[in-house]
Amino acid sequence: MVIELTSDLIEQLQEHAAAAHPQECCGLLLGQGGQIIEVQPASNVHPAPQTHFEIDPQALVDAHRAARNGGPSIIGYYHSHPNGPAKPSQTDAAMASGDGRVWAIIGANGQLRLWQDNPGGFEERSARLA
Repeated sequence: MVIELTSDLIEQLQEHAAAAHPQECCGLLLGQGGQIIEVQPASNVHPAPQTHFEIDPQALVDAHRAARNGGPSIIGYYHSHPNGPAKPSQTDAAMASGDGRVWAIIGANGQLRLWQDNPGGFEERSARLA
């Protein structure tokens, strides 16, 4: 699966990660199929936001409600690793559900990589600029 997104969306993700530093940023990837059409920043409500993330549950509820009313669906999530690489950590793997959603991870150097949370673990996906 190739994930489509725009350079503007990539820039938004990188800017959110930079603004949240030294904490992890997080949010939702909205769209359909393999196309991300919007990123929606969310509050990181984890008690240790420097090393973990937890998307504010209200942001999830609101996004699901909007999708039911004709808005874009949640196709995945994003977060940053302020002091690490743009790949799933052991904590990410432990928290993953294997639901097939896309995870965008922004590393310490601003690099963005896309991963699909499959039942067998994360698989890296390539990006195509739309």
